[in-house]
Amino acid sequence: MSELYLIVGLGNPGPRYEKTRHNIGFRAVERLAQKHGLTFSKIEQRAQVASGTILGRRVILAKPQTFMNLSGDSVAPLARFYKIEPDHILVVHDDLDLPLGTLRLRETGSSGGQNGLKHILQRLGTQDIPRVRLGIGRPPGRMDPVDYVLTPFKGDDEILAAEVQDRAAAAIETWLSEGIEMAMSRHNGSGEPRMKKQKEPVENPET
Repeated sequence: MSELYLIVGLGNPGPRYEKTRHNIGFRAVERLAQKHGLTFSKIEQRAQVASGTILGRRVILAKPQTFMNLSGDSVAPLARFYKIEPDHILVVHDDLDLPLGTLRLRETGSSGGQNGLKHILQRLGTQDIPRVRLGIGRPPGRMDPVDYVLTPFKGDDEILAAEVQDRAAAAIETWLSEGIEMAMSRHNGSGEPRMKKQKEPVENPET
């Protein structure tokens, strides 16, 4: 099987949706590409894709252009064409049930009502797809969640969104280099990534 890794950011195509909460997955993957000098320079299987190497791993970054609820129509053909196994696929998406600024990696599970992820799991025929959930918070008052996810980040919310996109890029790097368990341990939460506890230094009488 291919040693490629497929990293998918979810969102809706076009300038109308570019800054919306629903597109935070797109933006996190764009941030990862920027960090490593990769560009979304071509279209494959109805997705904008960038390919290259990150931390010694061959990767394809993808932003499906199918609209959110049909994301599987892009991701499944990409996975089949490149012969990428489910554990080498990572989906990055927004999550209404997590507060803004919170990041959660999961190795498997249901879609949790996220329609893009739901369609991907259906098309791939498995729930064993690692994912990065990026909290966008619940809508205020009685606002319809459908309308809420299509609103842009503003003010402090935009600052928090930018911070969690950076943390998502770091979490993806850990997933690539050290695996899902370490990525979950180090990055899940709402603040700075947790690092391994270091042993206390032993005093050297000669220094």
